[in-house]
Amino acid sequence: MAFKPNYRHERSERARSKAAKAQQKLKDREEKAALRKAGEPEDGAVPADGTTEEGTSED
Repeated sequence: MAFKPNYRHERSERARSKAAKAQQKLKDREEKAALRKAGEPEDGAVPADGTTEEGTSED
């Protein structure tokens, strides 16, 4: 005979995975915010004023 389902255990596993996913998402958002605050472009794009890291224009 097969085991009967343990709904409480299944529910707790879903809640645990949901909390872990939310924690990881929060961590990723905080890391991106820290990079923005540090002034480092994430994709290496040139700022709108056209200056590079050395402070010279690329034109």
